[in-house]
Amino acid sequence: MAVLGIFLALGLLMFMAYRGYPVILFAPIFALLAAVLSGLPLLPTYTEVFMVKTVGYVKLYFPIFLLGAIFGKVMDDSGAARSIARGLTERFGSKQAILAVVLTCAVLTYGGVSLFVVAFAVYPFAAALFREANIPKRLLPATIALGSFTFTMDALPGSPQIQNIIPTTYFKTTSFAAPTIGIIGALLVAGGGLWWLNRRKNRLVESGEGYGDHTINEPEMIEGEKLPPIWLSITPLLLVLGGNALFTYVVLPGWYPESLLKQYEGLQIDKVLGVWALILALVVGIAFALALQWVYQKKDEKEAGTGKSKKSLANTLTAGAVGSLLAIMNTASEVGFGNVIAALPGFKTIADFLLSMKTSPLISEALSINILAGITGSASGGMSIALDTMGAKYLSWAVSAGIDPELLHRIASMSAGGMDTLPHNGAVITLLAICGLTHRQSYPDIFAITVIKTLVVPIVIAIALLTGLV
Repeated sequence: MAVLGIFLALGLLMFMAYRGYPVILFAPIFALLAAVLSGLPLLPTYTEVFMVKTVGYVKLYFPIFLLGAIFGKVMDDSGAARSIARGLTERFGSKQAILAVVLTCAVLTYGGVSLFVVAFAVYPFAAALFREANIPKRLLPATIALGSFTFTMDALPGSPQIQNIIPTTYFKTTSFAAPTIGIIGALLVAGGGLWWLNRRKNRLVESGEGYGDHTINEPEMIEGEKLPPIWLSITPLLLVLGGNALFTYVVLPGWYPESLLKQYEGLQIDKVLGVWALILALVVGIAFALALQWVYQKKDEKEAGTGKSKKSLANTLTAGAVGSLLAIMNTASEVGFGNVIAALPGFKTIADFLLSMKTSPLISEALSINILAGITGSASGGMSIALDTMGAKYLSWAVSAGIDPELLHRIASMSAGGMDTLPHNGAVITLLAICGLTHRQSYPDIFAITVIKTLVVPIVIAIALLTGLV
């Protein structure tokens, strides 16, 4: 009955998410259903497991969600994100439309812009480029996903995305952990994804399929829109990346004297360094992007007369803050759901099996995180659950096996970004809605990118173990 309860709860959550119902509401309902079927008391499980883990996740990562959402919104409202998208697509042209879209998304996500904001910002230019090149539009969501949801999200060292920050609190690493393996993995994912998309494009075009006739969410480009120059637009992204490295390795280590930190019982600098560094880096990026928005907003107001701009500072900050609340609460609810599942007897059997595997801790870690990311439909949620329940054991296992914790970090991040993009994944559903396409039209190619990303993980594990790069 315990195992049945787990599968029933997971199946129902996936079904409701696929149908567009809010995860924040149904995650606790189905978690408690699984708990009751496993013989656990209803209310204590809700208040002492679900809510405790949900609130714990918010406590750790809310600043990153908040600042990341605000940064993305400021980049959008200032015109910087559109400037980068337009500049790169114009430079590559229609002959390299797929590569142009992937690189544009990669630049934005690696610079710290939220995945959802990237999709909104890039889509109008990407759709126009695909239409000009007569590339089937059905490939567009997978193209955006490759640039946004894969190698820049969790493989490249220093990525400011949450999926690359979470492991720092468990393994006492930084966001730049295992740089060589991360770069190798990123090149494999990007190369494999581009190969798949161009192969699909050639086959579809040969069969006579073009961009197609689409009426849902077809973008209308704003002719003559005044945008900041691309070199200025990319500066906030460089400030986030450079600031992250500067705060991680130069400023924060030793910044506070030990005598001052003694009053914070249980505080370990190694566990919060990655979060602190990214918070400060995002603040720097936001400040510059706000200055950019103010300058170009004043220009627009001057040309338009005395009318007040709709993209005021108050509106921008409010929209970013509100967007962050929904994002973190959805993810935190999935974390709470997963931790209730992790507390059930049936899950303990699975965990014991993964930890007792006579193999490398890297393989066991990759399997457990991929499974949980797929179950929850969330990379950060699945990784948090796996590391909450088994992170300390993986660290101990790795140390005893002579494996650098930095490699644990990189494999954890890359594994989380594998099977998380199953059909019930919130980012996938949002991306398809932005593009005006359906799962039936575009999901097979998104799934192919997901499979490529998942298969690269064991490859980089093998490379790391055979060569001793880390």
